[in-house]
Amino acid sequence: KRPYRPGQHGPGRPQKLSEYGAQLLEKQKLRFIYGVMERQFRRYFEQAQRSRGVTGEVLLQLLEQRLDTVVYRLGFARTMAAARQLVGHGHVTLNGRRVDIASCQVKPGDVVGLTQKARSLAVVRESLDLRRPVPPYLSLDETTMTSRLQRLPLREEIPVDVDESLVVELYAR
Repeated sequence: KRPYRPGQHGPGRPQKLSEYGAQLLEKQKLRFIYGVMERQFRRYFEQAQRSRGVTGEVLLQLLEQRLDTVVYRLGFARTMAAARQLVGHGHVTLNGRRVDIASCQVKPGDVVGLTQKARSLAVVRESLDLRRPVPPYLSLDETTMTSRLQRLPLREEIPVDVDESLVVELYAR
């Protein structure tokens, strides 16, 4: 692969990214990490802006509280997309009830688990065999395959390499 953009004007000197370009890039990065559409993402941002606390951190907390994200962080799925599919196909329970909405918000104290059928699925088994570390704000009981959200995650516990202040600046325009 060539180290420059395609087309007639590609091999020149690379353009310096504008301030807007950098902000947009960070926003898109965050959106694609969590697999959220623009309209939903904007709603999360507006909700974060209304709440108390640092908007950028609250935005990340809201994204981390999504059911598909929690399922991924627990190691039940290899990727965010796989976690979303696991939820969508009805393999995940929230407080003992089957939930098939990936964007469902998990609140502190909620119990997330897998259905009996899901525990024996090959994809779940393979993912659990990877033994990814479970974040400190989640507690996993491996015998019952359930977990409790102990508290909201702190910024340093959220493993996304994104400068959320740029996202806040972008939407503040």
